Amino acid sequence: MLFPTLETERLKLIEITQNHEESLFEILSLDEVTRHYGTDSFTSIEEAKKLIDMFQKNFYEKRAIRWGIILKESNKFIGTLGLNGLQLKNKKAEIGYEIHPFYWRTGYTSEAIKEVLRYSFLELELNRIGAVVYLENQASINLLEKLGFSKEGVLRDYLYQNDQFHTTHMLSLLIHEWKTTALNSFGAKAN
Repeated sequence: MLFPTLETERLKLIEITQNHEESLFEILSLDEVTRHYGTDSFTSIEEAKKLIDMFQKNFYEKRAIRWGIILKESNKFIGTLGLNGLQLKNKKAEIGYEIHPFYWRTGYTSEAIKEVLRYSFLELELNRIGAVVYLENQASINLLEKLGFSKEGVLRDYLYQNDQFHTTHMLSLLIHEWKTTALNSFGAKAN
């Protein structure tokens, strides 16, 4: 299976390789990024290398797809976005993402998520995309709700990070909801 490269107006979503280790490390070493990521901040480039290896292994085992988010105009690596817990047989996955703080509030994350949702629902033929979000990560909750996700419930002490448990929201978007949202709000082609 070839890695699916995706494009939007301003972004390329590409396979993450060891060529991106320094950029990934730079992003995941920032406490402001990792505080809602589900892992402690990276302290060595080796952690980035291992994560990239895991992204590639999970893709080839059809358990996940993780894209690097690249700005078309500068070819700059600004974050990652992916489908975790991918279950093609059960037609579901969970979405996760992080972006360098310099690019927050630029619309890049929303643009990338919209394309991954399109790919997930139309090409992978998934029925459900979930999202696990820290209770205090209101920016991410707002973004997902704007894209049509609904809160389903609370997962108590679901993630363990920085020596403490964190309770999260569980959100989801179903294909029929996405089709309605995409057609009404974003002008996307949803067949």
